[in-house]
Amino acid sequence: MGEDYEIFPWFHLKFIENNGMAFGLELWNKFLLTFGRIIAVGILIWCLWKICARMELRTGFIISVALITAGAAGNIFDCVFYGEIFNNPYPPEVASLFPAGGGYAGWFEGRVVDMFYFPLCDFVWPEWFPGVGGKPYEFFAYIFNLADASICVGVAILLIFYSRDFSLAFNSGVEKNEIAE
Repeated sequence: MGEDYEIFPWFHLKFIENNGMAFGLELWNKFLLTFGRIIAVGILIWCLWKICARMELRTGFIISVALITAGAAGNIFDCVFYGEIFNNPYPPEVASLFPAGGGYAGWFEGRVVDMFYFPLCDFVWPEWFPGVGGKPYEFFAYIFNLADASICVGVAILLIFYSRDFSLAFNSGVEKNEIAE
């Protein structure tokens, strides 16, 4: 836990476990969070199935929704299985796969493993700067995993390039429901 392997000065592999949501937030019960994620991924899979049949939607839109879905599913796998198949030893011991005494947590209670760390630059704020003067600052201090990156990239692509497709997919579904009523 906390081991840091520097590949480049601006790219490290750093082992941490995230118990909650994005940025380590812990707003809800772990079971509620995991089951909420499962429901969200189910809805996203259903949406993907529906939008794949739509000829007017561009491929990039479908790929971005698929990235978001895959990232959310990846974090679910960690939450569901990770605590059951690994133990949680004290450092410097290394975790064991399928330990004899069982994992560190039950099903649906595991933590998400984060490992990508990009300390791009750091500095100390000048003393005269209001509120933060004299305090250290590190740009992009977040540690994340491939699933988190997939979600962020998918959302960014949607917002930047495919907002029209998003509106088209949503509005046509609303119009169909209104006609059916």
